[in-house]
Amino acid sequence: MSVVLVVNSGSSSLKYRLVDVEAGSVLASGLVERIGAGPGPAAHTDASGSTIRDEFEARDHHDAFAWMLRAFEAHGPSLAEFAPVAVGHRVVQGGARFFEPTVITELVKLDIDELSVLAPLHNPANLAGIVAAERAFPTVPHVAVFDTAFHQSMPPAAYLYALDREVAERHRIRRYGFHGTSHRYVSRAAAEFLGRPVEELKQIVLHLGNGASACAVDGGRSVETSMGMTPLEGLVMGTRTGDLDPAVVLHLLRRGGMGVDDVDALLNRRSGILGLGGHGDMRDLTVAAAAGDERAATALEVYAHRVRAYVGAYAAQLGRVDAIVFTAGVGENAAVVRELVLAGLEGFGVEVDAARNAERSRAARRISAGSSRVEVLVVPTDEEFEIARQTLEVVAR
Repeated sequence: MSVVLVVNSGSSSLKYRLVDVEAGSVLASGLVERIGAGPGPAAHTDASGSTIRDEFEARDHHDAFAWMLRAFEAHGPSLAEFAPVAVGHRVVQGGARFFEPTVITELVKLDIDELSVLAPLHNPANLAGIVAAERAFPTVPHVAVFDTAFHQSMPPAAYLYALDREVAERHRIRRYGFHGTSHRYVSRAAAEFLGRPVEELKQIVLHLGNGASACAVDGGRSVETSMGMTPLEGLVMGTRTGDLDPAVVLHLLRRGGMGVDDVDALLNRRSGILGLGGHGDMRDLTVAAAAGDERAATALEVYAHRVRAYVGAYAAQLGRVDAIVFTAGVGENAAVVRELVLAGLEGFGVEVDAARNAERSRAARRISAGSSRVEVLVVPTDEEFEIARQTLEVVAR
């Protein structure tokens, strides 16, 4: 049996998926929202795609798991028939300690809690989900799969900041990178699509969603990524600035009459394409830009300019590029974004087929022209399946 329950626990939500890894199929999935904030929506979908919806008040993650177990019992599939052999947990920050999926012990939980200083909005919620899941599934192993783990292969030249070494080491300041589970899945899926060993390929993977990051993947290993100590660094995102002169923060603190929390909210929740163009959703931004909204058009140009700059930088670091791969919500669905990002790269061997780029599909596909020296692909990501696969590998050792 290769059934794994995947858990993604947020501060006010519980997302789950029951996966048969060997069959590559989803047996069920669900979401419980507004945990700890009064009645909220909950939904459970079975393998046929049939969804039941509920209004439920989950006081904490234990209540959310109780709702999930009742949903399985009432609407299937039966957890007696499809009993998970393990539970895989998404954990955002593994620091420099965790470089592979890890069976959760009391010590691992202490480490995850201690690393909350680097991810205060994520690790405590991840840990709450782990504790609740252990109570709900006490007889099977639980495995932590860290967003940061894939990037632990980066060399010091890529992950170190040019900051006083003693200060940096004392406060664990370095580039950790995120979206690692997605980058790993997509780079391997791209190699499979191309029919080539991932060990032979030099790829640039562009995970473009509300959060966005680029990753240079050399032979299946991350050697550079755009997000840093936190998910704020790098590309322009839905509401985050991405790269920013650190002196801007000092200026706002000294001259802008803003406090630390004000600046934090500005950089993480009121910036990006929302701050530039008035729309935090790329779909709304592209519609507004096409309708002649100058602010929206400028935001789109800034967004594409930043991604293109990272493509160029990573091409230089890799020495050659075999494939550029787009993934996540924007990368998979926004043809105009892909077109803008790749515009002008013909001299680097990148040629896009306009008709292929305009096609909509949920499958992995090639959008480069036959004459392109660099393959350009769109590969849907599946972080939950990757977590399930890594979890099964760990418990099968």
